[in-house]
Amino acid sequence: MTNTQDELEGDIAKLLGELAAVQGDLLELLTKKREAIAAGDGDALSTVTAQEQTVVDRLQACQLHREQLLERAAGQGLPADSIQSLAKAMPADRRARMQADVEQARHRSRILQHECLTNWVLVQRSLLHLSQLIEIVATGGRMQPTYGDGSERHGQHRGPMVGGSLVDRAA
Repeated sequence: MTNTQDELEGDIAKLLGELAAVQGDLLELLTKKREAIAAGDGDALSTVTAQEQTVVDRLQACQLHREQLLERAAGQGLPADSIQSLAKAMPADRRARMQADVEQARHRSRILQHECLTNWVLVQRSLLHLSQLIEIVATGGRMQPTYGDGSERHGQHRGPMVGGSLVDRAA
C-alpha cells in the first residue's frame, strides 16, 4: 500500500469517526427535542434549537471533508462516487473494518431519519391540537354548522327540518 493510500485510509477513518460522533450527538438532540415538544417546554425547545446549529455546522464540515476526500480519491484513480465504494477499493486486510464502519454510519442515518419523522409527526399533531383549541376559543365552544347559515341552531327555524329528524325531533 502506498503512502497516499495510507493517508486516504486514515482520512476515511477520521471522517467516519467524525460522522459517528455527530450522528450520536444529533440523535441525542432529537430525543431532547421530542421530549421538549411533547412536554410543551418552550425554554427547552429554544435551547435545543440553539444546539442544533452547532450540529448542523459539524455535519456541513463532514460533508466538506467527504467531498475533499472523494476528489482526492478521483485524482488517484480510485472510485469517487461514495465513501462506501472507496472503502471497497482499499486493500482487503483493512477493507472489512472500513465497510463495517460505513454500514454503521448508514444504520445510524436510518435511525436519524426515523427520529426526524417521529418529531415531524409530533409537531403536526401539536399544531392540529393548537388549531382545534384556537377554533374552540374563537367560536366560544359552539360548533359552527358545516352547511347553511346556522340560524336553525339559535331557535330561528325557517321551515321543516329535512335531515337528521330521528336525532333532532322527539319521536
